[in-house]
Amino acid sequence: MSPLADRYGRRFPYLRLSIIPACNFRCTYCLPHGYHADAKATAPLSLQEITRLLRGFTEMGMHKLRITGGEPSVRHDLTEILRTAAAVPGITKLAMTTNGTLLSKRLYEWMDAGLNAINVSVDSLDRASFARITGHDRLEDILHGVDMALEADLPAVKLNAVLLRDVNDRELPAWLDYLRDRRIGVRFIELMQTGDNLPFFREHHVRAETLETQLLEAGWQLLPRAADAGPAREYRHPDYAGRIGIIAPYSKDFCAGCNRLRVTATGDLRLCLFGEFGIPLRPLLQSDDQLEDLVRAIGGQIGRKEQGHFLHEGRTGITPHLASTGG
Repeated sequence: MSPLADRYGRRFPYLRLSIIPACNFRCTYCLPHGYHADAKATAPLSLQEITRLLRGFTEMGMHKLRITGGEPSVRHDLTEILRTAAAVPGITKLAMTTNGTLLSKRLYEWMDAGLNAINVSVDSLDRASFARITGHDRLEDILHGVDMALEADLPAVKLNAVLLRDVNDRELPAWLDYLRDRRIGVRFIELMQTGDNLPFFREHHVRAETLETQLLEAGWQLLPRAADAGPAREYRHPDYAGRIGIIAPYSKDFCAGCNRLRVTATGDLRLCLFGEFGIPLRPLLQSDDQLEDLVRAIGGQIGRKEQGHFLHEGRTGITPHLASTGG
């Protein structure tokens, strides 16, 4: 068995690392009142600690890394983190998820540091709707940054949109117009219940499979899933340059293809986004000679990963909101 494999035969070549829990947006489904730091909060992992963490995971077979938050660009040393991560032997794909507020200003800097894939959160193509969802009227600048990434031939450019009933769930025609001539992927993500959003979830949850049915009826075709891909079921259509992905966590067997682990900004290993516990790795990131102990600790925890989440039962684990873990 691979060191990064569990008792159900799933392998985990993909790590999502949050580098900061803070976010500068106020998205209705995540941080509607904005981010408020706890005065007693522990500082995020340092650059040295991040380097040691990544060496431990690559030692065990991880080769795809996604930098997340909060909003990773809130962290002033983001470029140096990207440069350091890109230099770790074994990492072949360095991705980041961002709200795109600094994309048009920092894209080339990030690419020079080694970034080769980016997901940008764009919950609506309508300016007013985007502002209502995020709390910021920044859509035009963010989409300009996305176009810059496409023109710069960044190998993978994707957009993320959380589906919200009676808010943005009728925008498929606008998205199809957007995708017709752009070689880009958009991921429609089903709203998930977290620890603090139950009333919002009940009001705005819509099954992503409804959208999937519309795509199939319009001639879109399901593509095979790559071994290190995220959780989206991806569709293509011969008349469109872009592709559409559906992330439906409430669908049957969603967790069967799980291939990723998560580490929070303070160094806790999360075996599942909605797990009941975190495993503190930070004590094992204090010196270079702790690598063997770190690898042993990670490997010893993989067997505790559950076969699936418990969202259908309303159990959201210790995740109060998505920014707390990195989504």
